[in-house]
Amino acid sequence: MTTATAPLSSLAARARDVGASPVREILALTARPEVISFAGGLPAPELFDAAGLRAAYDAVLATAPRTALQYSTTEGDPALRGAVAARLSARGLATGAADLLVTGGSQQGLSLLATALLEPGDTVLVENPTYLAALQCFGFAGARVVPVPTDADGVDPEALEQAVLRERPKLLYLVPDFQNPTGRTLPGERRAAVAEVAGRHGLWIAEDDPYGELRFEGERQPWIAGLTPAADRTALLGSFSKVMAPGMRLGWLRAPAALLRACVIAKQAADLHTSTVDQAAAARYLVDSDLDAHLERVRGAYRARRDALLAGLDSALPPGSSWSRPQGGMFVWARLPRGCDATALLREAVRRDVAYVPGAPFFAADPDPRTLRLSFTTHTPEEITRGLSRLAGVFA
Repeated sequence: MTTATAPLSSLAARARDVGASPVREILALTARPEVISFAGGLPAPELFDAAGLRAAYDAVLATAPRTALQYSTTEGDPALRGAVAARLSARGLATGAADLLVTGGSQQGLSLLATALLEPGDTVLVENPTYLAALQCFGFAGARVVPVPTDADGVDPEALEQAVLRERPKLLYLVPDFQNPTGRTLPGERRAAVAEVAGRHGLWIAEDDPYGELRFEGERQPWIAGLTPAADRTALLGSFSKVMAPGMRLGWLRAPAALLRACVIAKQAADLHTSTVDQAAAARYLVDSDLDAHLERVRGAYRARRDALLAGLDSALPPGSSWSRPQGGMFVWARLPRGCDATALLREAVRRDVAYVPGAPFFAADPDPRTLRLSFTTHTPEEITRGLSRLAGVFA
């Protein structure tokens, strides 16, 4: 006698409805070494301070193996939190170690914020286009994501005011410095206007800043978290991925006390705490090595790579194209002329051993099929020039 097997229950709606990252899918397709890829938002691996990081791990394991390899507190390594607080304070944002939570990259910080703040159906305002993984994060939270009109300088404050009045959102998500994917930077006067809107309407702000220390030129802009109208309602997200090494998966979250406490509890449920040994090594690295000198070398290399990309786009892209000119970060955002579809053209690009990321998936609404994101960090200027030559063949 056989027993009938009942069908399994279906996946949760959020698991069915939130799609995979097209960027991750493209990276898998372009893993061949002959491909010159402008697709991934990856730091240049040859610029990692591998020797300094190895020395930091060696020192930690030689002097404190019992604590470095043990469970730890959810809030994070006190030495690392203190070092981050000191760096923020030195750059004008008064911060104590108790204001910070160490996370598994800034991506986890964003996920914790969504868990702590958002109920299913709550509205989140985003730039259009915006960071793709943020859209995934808010989708898993069951949030309703509404784009705010933007221009070359980022969010339009008047459009933001209208969106707040119309949509009654709980959260505004921004990447003010060298935004992913557009590379643009929100000017200081607009940051002040955004802070005023948040103050008047009781709006939370998630200020994501993974690229702020990669400025090549121009004046550094103030954090929204440091502006008085928004200071009690802004969560600032940071990361060591772009300045130290992404494989360590270390980030941090600075937030008002009640929100920070809620994120600590959410993290306890997620993973108990971030890797103890990686935190200890990062803290030791910040003591024994000169991160600022390392960043100066990284910025110099990235500046040259950005310049090589910008210098070659006029001949690589078809007439009528336009593109951003970022003052830092990792990305250039381009728009092809009418009638072009960057997604459709990607197959031909990969066939010619060159790749980029189509821009359409970065839009919360009304995607522009003519857009594409180009990352300049992982290839030398000479390789970038060769890659652009291949790209020219795609659009010929």
